Amino acid sequence: MGGSWLQFVAGGLTAGAIYALVALGFSIVYNASHAINFAQGEFVMIGGMGAVSLVGLGLPLAVAVPLAVVGAMLVGVLVQRLAIEPAQVGGKADVVTLIIITIGVALFLRGAAQVVWDKRFHSLPAFSGSEPIAIGGATVLPQSLWVLGGAALAVFALGWFFNRTLYGKAMRATALNPLAARLMGVSTRCVMRVSFALAAALGALGGVLTAPITFTSYDVGVMLGLKGFAAAMLGGLGSFGGAVAGGLLLGLMEGLGAGFISSAYKDAIAFVVILAVLYFMPGGLAGARRSERV
Repeated sequence: MGGSWLQFVAGGLTAGAIYALVALGFSIVYNASHAINFAQGEFVMIGGMGAVSLVGLGLPLAVAVPLAVVGAMLVGVLVQRLAIEPAQVGGKADVVTLIIITIGVALFLRGAAQVVWDKRFHSLPAFSGSEPIAIGGATVLPQSLWVLGGAALAVFALGWFFNRTLYGKAMRATALNPLAARLMGVSTRCVMRVSFALAAALGALGGVLTAPITFTSYDVGVMLGLKGFAAAMLGGLGSFGGAVAGGLLLGLMEGLGAGFISSAYKDAIAFVVILAVLYFMPGGLAGARRSERV
């Protein structure tokens, strides 16, 4: 029983690390625009499918993975430049309109993925072998350690970026008070583009890290996007620490629920979490920062 418990925890933490990366993307865009980017899950798909294509062209993993992440970042910037920015010019679009636009972008990217790639499942080679490693009473794939390590590294790099770089501080200032940031010379347009690029990079990183374990396809971003949103809501939308905690907690609930109750209900847990958070604690675990536009 102890081994099974550890196995469920290990699987839950692996999934939770991916949810945390997606949730961080939601939080970054929310802080910059006060809108929810429902195309976030598609960046996961673009990262995974892009890496599969590049490996298929003969590039080594060490080259294909960074190129896939950079490609997703370019898509993120294009989404902001071509779909979000025109709607924001002159304050024409409210938050609900921006959300609807991101849903349309998600549908467009999913359809484009079917044309560029196909509807089949694809996988990447494992980064460092596929022989399971025994840890306590559980067996863990080496790729799971890559997922956990990559997610942890991304979180630390993000913290360094926001606390130590000029762009990071400008993004924090814009999140706290957009008008004051503009008056101090901060280009909120540039902040939005960097926010979408970072969100896309985090999603794509999750896509390439998990592709060797769970495979990837044109529609893999749908469920991962919803679960990442549930994790962001659970942690407190707009809170980076809350996004990480919410992702790991949701992954643990899924892993333990699938192991001790039934795997048939695994995907339903995210939706139950969303409903419970909205009803019992709308601010999430960390308490979302509330703001009002005047």
